Amino acid sequence: MRRTVTIALVNAAVAALALAVVAPLAWMVGASLMPRGTAQTFPPPLWPEHPTGENFRELFTRLHLGRYALNSLLIALAITASQLLLNSLAGYAFAKLRFGGRDRLFALLLAALVVPLQVGMLPLFLLLKHLGLINTYWAVIIPSMATIYGIFMVRQYALSIPDSLLDAARIDGAGELRIYFSIVLPVLRPVLATLGIFAFLGAWNDFMWPLAVLTGSDSYTLPVALAIMSGEHVQDAELMMAGSLLTTLPVLLLFVILQRQLIGGIMMGGVKG
Repeated sequence: MRRTVTIALVNAAVAALALAVVAPLAWMVGASLMPRGTAQTFPPPLWPEHPTGENFRELFTRLHLGRYALNSLLIALAITASQLLLNSLAGYAFAKLRFGGRDRLFALLLAALVVPLQVGMLPLFLLLKHLGLINTYWAVIIPSMATIYGIFMVRQYALSIPDSLLDAARIDGAGELRIYFSIVLPVLRPVLATLGIFAFLGAWNDFMWPLAVLTGSDSYTLPVALAIMSGEHVQDAELMMAGSLLTTLPVLLLFVILQRQLIGGIMMGGVKG
């Protein structure tokens, strides 16, 4: 009897938590389809009586949201591709290649994880300004081309690769790049799928750094553009809900489609590490 009650209470708590998470998203969808001023009535309706796509039409025609979405997509894809390549190369090197100071350098990288990102923003901004990269896509892409967490994640997974397999390839005359592309990359596929999802979501949702380095309106990413629009259209709740939906929907769809790879990569990385 006690076990049944416990299970019922746990299920009720999980259901309540799920409802608390889903309810705001559901109302955001409903509000984005409401005519102007409807969402600000009291009590606000949960769903519009006459749904309209006028808010989305205005975002793409008058406010040029398509340009900002394309900027975010290009930057997110570039960051994801570079992280998959550079993090996998560095993670494999720290796991399987022998060179002087390898363990000390890796420990130094891990120590850098405790340093808040905000501490390095000003020096990084000044460096990019000196290089003439401010207000370019490169100012957003370059600092995120490799991450300490990504290197750590790949290294922990790469430790499971048998040394005998790599040594056999070297005896057969394969170079290190040939070994990396032909042997290591296929083995790292699960963890790279997880890393790719993390990289894309982080780049797509990033707000603070693009706000600092992208000064021209034509180069704004989607989160930056929506934040600026919200100040100019503070009374247009329905319009802002439509913009928020367009920002949130791609990452939700990506998670739903790739959730099995994401969870599998995390679990296997934890076991192998």
